[in-house]
Parts: sequence; C-alpha cells; structure tokens
Amino acid sequence: MPIYEYLCPKCHLKFSELVRGRSEPPPPACPRCGNKETAKQVSTFAYHKSVKDIHEESGEPSMTSGPDFYKDPRNIGRWTEKKFEQMGMDVPPEVREEIDAARDGELPDDLTET
Repeated sequence: MPIYEYLCPKCHLKFSELVRGRSEPPPPACPRCGNKETAKQVSTFAYHKSVKDIHEESGEPSMTSGPDFYKDPRNIGRWTEKKFEQMGMDVPPEVREEIDAARDGELPDDLTET
C-alpha cells in the first residue's frame, strides 16, 4: 500500500494519503480547504549512509596525541565502534545514540563534566 503525496493548488497544503488497493484512486480532497482538484507530487525518499560515508563527511580527526585527542567526539565514536567490532558485538542502541551525538559534536555527559 503506497503513500502518495498531494498538493492543493488553492491553499498550497502538501499532504500524504495512504492508498489501499492496486488501482489508482482519484485525487483526494484537500483536508484543509476541501478542494477536490489536488495534484499528485513526486515524493521524497530516504538515503541511508554507510559508516564509511559518515566518517568521510565528518572529516579526519586530529591525530595529535594528548588530552584533546581523547576528547574529540569523532575519535570517541570511532574507537567505540572499532572495539565493538573487534569483539564481534553489535553496538547497543543506547551506545549508538551517544556515538551519533558525538559525530554531531556533542560530548557525552561524563566528558563535559571534567
């Protein structure tokens, strides 16, 4: 069952409609203004990035040693992922959230307090 997106030319509302069945139904009425002449739109789609893509986009971390190396969020996330991979374990969802936050530049709470 596809979900189609429609645009109302009268009030410019973009809305989605779940279509049941195989035949193409007539365009639905606009939920905001009731206009029956809505137009089907090309829907957006999701693009999932690989770990390699994420690493390339976040840039190479500084390879200098010292206390700042271990506080770089990119290094923390990469090291954690590497250790889980070496142990043959999946990264738990809670840890995955922390790694993703680190990639966005947000230090884990334990590191921000020191």
